[in-house]
Amino acid sequence: MRFVLWGTYCENALEKRVPYREEHLAGLQQQQDAGVLITLGPTEGSTHVFGIYEAESQQQVENLLHNDVYWRNGIWTELKVYPWIQAF
Repeated sequence: MRFVLWGTYCENALEKRVPYREEHLAGLQQQQDAGVLITLGPTEGSTHVFGIYEAESQQQVENLLHNDVYWRNGIWTELKVYPWIQAF
């Protein structure tokens, strides 16, 4: 099943993320290599994050997100995951 992620970044995220960026990107690469993460990235201005996941459950996606270094260190400030029906 597919899920969409919509979340927010902290203020000054581009500066605050620097010490965590390598670990963050490595984790995303592992998720993509495992076939769980389809795409993820910030909106222009890095105020919001958007992603698409292919997972067994919403809980699986939420667990991945809450274990991400950006969440654990307050770079992401809110994360919402929704089941998604792809029409096209």
